[in-house]
Amino acid sequence: LRRALNGINIVIHAAALKQVPAAEYNPIEFIHTNILGAENIIEASIDTGVRKVVALSTDKAAAPVNLYGATKLCSDKLFTAARTYSGHHKTHFVVVRYGNVINSRGSVIPRFLELRETGKIPITHEKMTRFICTLERSVNFVIDSIIEGSSGNIYVPKLPSVNILDLAKSIAPGCEIEIVGIRPGEKLHETLI
Repeated sequence: LRRALNGINIVIHAAALKQVPAAEYNPIEFIHTNILGAENIIEASIDTGVRKVVALSTDKAAAPVNLYGATKLCSDKLFTAARTYSGHHKTHFVVVRYGNVINSRGSVIPRFLELRETGKIPITHEKMTRFICTLERSVNFVIDSIIEGSSGNIYVPKLPSVNILDLAKSIAPGCEIEIVGIRPGEKLHETLI
């Protein structure tokens, strides 16, 4: 990391393991990547004089009930504390927290589009909701935090929340809805703060 960050002014730390069921099954890997990886970024950024580090967080870090969310909360705490940890160095640390990026890898929308051809759409729970944002909005939010973000802060945009059942019905009207149940570690409703 020190070699990779040598001469770099801005770091956007997006590396993370993020699948809730995988975290419940492989906790050590998630701790290594999401917590110790954050510590490595902080140390290398301070040591190489990076000007600003923006760490991407998740709604699952707010009042976490699963290991993935807990590791991201720890990561958030490391980045917000890094402001004082960096001492006389000029590295600034900012966290941005948002929800699910529409059509990103792991997004439910491409999955629903794929499954509508089968005539059956599985959803976890008819009352489940998730925060959503477009890729463009997410990117602009990160850029704004680079320009205007103050070190040690967590920035959270105001995002719409979508009901998963409503989303499934709008993407695949006329398809049968199959309730498959909430996976281990999942919340019915996420929060951002």
